Amino acid sequence: MGVSSWPSDSELDQIKKIVAEMAGVSVNVVKIVVSPYRICPLGAHIDHQGGTVSAMTINKGIVLGFVPSPDSQPFVLFVLTVLLRSGQFGGEVRFRVDQVQLPKHSANSNGNIQENHQSDTTEECKWGSYAKGALYALQQRGNHLKQGITGFICGTAGLDSSGLSSSAAVGIAYLLALESANNLAISPTENIEYDRLIENEYLGLKNGILDQSAILLSSYGCLTCMDCKTKIHKLIHPPKFEMQKNAESKFPYQILLAFSGLKQALTTNPGYNRRVTECREAAEILLKAAGKEAEPILSNVEQEEFEAHKSKLEPDLAKRAEHYFSENARVIKGLEAWRSGNFEEFGKLISASGLSSIQNYECGCEPLIQLYKILLKAPGVYGARFSGAGFRGCCVAFVNSDYADEAASFVKTEYIKVQPELASHLNEDTAVVICDSGDCARIICA
Repeated sequence: MGVSSWPSDSELDQIKKIVAEMAGVSVNVVKIVVSPYRICPLGAHIDHQGGTVSAMTINKGIVLGFVPSPDSQPFVLFVLTVLLRSGQFGGEVRFRVDQVQLPKHSANSNGNIQENHQSDTTEECKWGSYAKGALYALQQRGNHLKQGITGFICGTAGLDSSGLSSSAAVGIAYLLALESANNLAISPTENIEYDRLIENEYLGLKNGILDQSAILLSSYGCLTCMDCKTKIHKLIHPPKFEMQKNAESKFPYQILLAFSGLKQALTTNPGYNRRVTECREAAEILLKAAGKEAEPILSNVEQEEFEAHKSKLEPDLAKRAEHYFSENARVIKGLEAWRSGNFEEFGKLISASGLSSIQNYECGCEPLIQLYKILLKAPGVYGARFSGAGFRGCCVAFVNSDYADEAASFVKTEYIKVQPELASHLNEDTAVVICDSGDCARIICA
């Protein structure tokens, strides 16, 4: 695995100290889960349709320090207890691993999330949902946990993680910690399914497996490619590059995260789940027209069948299908560009992906679209797109390493001109962040 500047030794020491004080143990026994954020250069919004996607992690993300719950107490209750604190949220989360967890939410016929029973309303209970979701996923697959954990979780300081799949990173962190405490040998591919259970079943979100796969399967410096229909993945290595003297990055590219300052998704935009439903509706019509019986996802429709029968689709559904087929083709071209080190071509494909997300998938909002366009004009930027659906959060760009600082400064200057109110809420140091490739989720020390 490659060397990463995150998390720093000082961050690790601080987290280990907090957990040791919480549990009354030595810092030497504290374990650390590192669960990175991910970006998706190509393959936007097609994972839930069984498409081929690309992803990589960055050297920012979630850190969870933990120890198995103390077993020196006279009652089994303490051994079974999960006790958690957060660096971002107040209060404590406390529950037992022998409590049967039930799904909190489901989606109705319109694709909107509805609560199945009375949900927790306090802040501390809300941020603990992913820990309970991890327990739910493990229980659903027949694992009977006998050991809780005492832990402290935090994300990269000052970084707005929306659009970077922080939810999957958090869920995976809890899975790895609970599995370690209970001596469960769970493979990365199994944990992809476990985290899908957290997102799809426990929380009711209709996303695919891109996020989990990227976080669990990525490797430093590589582009992770996954066929979401077959679940087969591979790592695409770029050519070997000579390390330039005094260069901060080991590669001729770096990753820019440009933040919009928009924290909440605009309610006037159609939701994520609705887009998934529209893709399935398009697939159902195309499959019927082609005389095929198969699950109504677009990966079961051949390109030729789409071209022959797309006139049968309503305009909105035709756009969703067009995005799927064009994006799938961009991924294939992008993998070859990456393999050959052609970052100019790779960047052009990323920008085309961003444009299709706006025009065909019809996601995004004005601040994110403005940010996307600014990035395309920034010096040294190969390409850019939304990181996520573009309703809040950030855009991601690949940039020539020699121009990363200049590009970051340009984006800050130009964005404040078009969105002065949103930009005024951004931290100067984290409005645009320069990142490097990351590694997979893992337990890094004990």
